[in-house]
Amino acid sequence: MILTPDNEYAAVLDACVLYPMPLCDTLLRLASEPSFYRPLWSEQILHEVGETMEKQGYSKEQRERRLVVMREFFPEALVDVPEEIIKAVSTLPDLKDCHVLAAAILSNANAIVTQNTKHFPQKCLEKYGILCQSADDFLIHQYHLGPGQILGKLDEQAANNKEERSCLVANLAKAVPKFAELVASDNPG
Repeated sequence: MILTPDNEYAAVLDACVLYPMPLCDTLLRLASEPSFYRPLWSEQILHEVGETMEKQGYSKEQRERRLVVMREFFPEALVDVPEEIIKAVSTLPDLKDCHVLAAAILSNANAIVTQNTKHFPQKCLEKYGILCQSADDFLIHQYHLGPGQILGKLDEQAANNKEERSCLVANLAKAVPKFAELVASDNPG
């Protein structure tokens, strides 16, 4: 599916799905042409990714390189989120997540993709027409839109990592077990 302004599905990717790398790589490959959706994030989300990478022992150069590459490949993904907007949407259980909701509202996103779905109750999102999905559910939905294309993107990712798709899927299973099981059972290899 090639996205056009008329059929574009946009999703804010929370920091927790932009790390670990295999999951981030898969999500961003699905946003590359031919794309399944348009990824979105804010500076605060990218800052959180950098902090997580630092806690995991990545060097400053590795962290900066990763974020620079993301910005270069997806310059349109960055959503400017003014502080006053974050304060205006302080309806979430964890106020530290309000910047994610603000980014979704300002960008007219269809969804927030996060591993912390409890932080984004549907009752807080429905008035904005935003869906909260786990990375697992999001990837399963994308798979059903174009299984052959998804498998092709996974094969490309595995080849770039110099590994078999089965190894990549095993790595993905740590973060997205249902998606990994679906991919493995539908088309082993």
